[in-house]
Amino acid sequence: MTFQSVDEYVASFPAEVREVLDEVRRTIHAAVPDAGEKISYQMPTITLGGTSLLHFSGWKTHLAIYPIPPTDPALTKALNPYRSGKGTLNSPSTSQSRTT
Repeated sequence: MTFQSVDEYVASFPAEVREVLDEVRRTIHAAVPDAGEKISYQMPTITLGGTSLLHFSGWKTHLAIYPIPPTDPALTKALNPYRSGKGTLNSPSTSQSRTT
């Protein structure tokens, strides 16, 4: 499936997963108010000044955010249970969703 917008990407998931993806999106935009967004690699990509900053995606059994930005030691420790590889954070999805 090819997505033309982040709205279209989010809309392709079941309601429970859409809610989580929307919350992730709102949280990112609250932290980076001047951020833009686009689809890159067929997933939502947050941009800043035209440069890709962060990707987030929904998968069959989890949600992912990557790459992980630099964090302080306390946040690094808190994020460790969610690490999947060097630069990815995974969180269980709230229901079964499609594989992207």
